[in-house]
Amino acid sequence: MDISKLDIEQLEKASNMLKAMAHPMRIAILNFLGDGSKLTVTEIHEKLNLEQSTTSHHLGILKDKGVLCSKREGKNTYYFLKNEKLSSILECLSNCTC
Repeated sequence: MDISKLDIEQLEKASNMLKAMAHPMRIAILNFLGDGSKLTVTEIHEKLNLEQSTTSHHLGILKDKGVLCSKREGKNTYYFLKNEKLSSILECLSNCTC
């Protein structure tokens, strides 16, 4: 990717996405979803051992900044990565912190 070809709007969006991801619990959430999984708030909060309201708050931030999408199916809302290429960022973080 040639960074000089990105416009200011794209750079701002990328910056906001990275800021949203830069939280330990949000990184954990993204790790659960990094393999293409679709999980509900309940499934995520149970995996993280967090309050459901706290989990919903983190999911809302990630969704608002364009990192996650959600899809309602019956009574459940499933969260998943908006772009599967984001999993490469997670992989990079994992490799850099080992």
